[in-house]
Amino acid sequence: MSIELDTGLPSTRQIQTIIREEKEVEMKLSTGDLLTGKVRWQDPHCICIMDHYDQPTIVWRQSIVFVKPKM
Repeated sequence: MSIELDTGLPSTRQIQTIIREEKEVEMKLSTGDLLTGKVRWQDPHCICIMDHYDQPTIVWRQSIVFVKPKM
């Protein structure tokens, strides 16, 4: 059984907009770490963020405290 990404949720739509517009974000994790980069993709369980060195980090959604676009 596969879980589908609920594209009707505002959070999913906002992340999709961030991906489409290639905005840089700050992502705070429950560990206290702060990641900075561009979101490349999302699925029902994870979000992939690419850092300034083009290195991907796959983050479990449940570990994310917040995601905000950098100004």
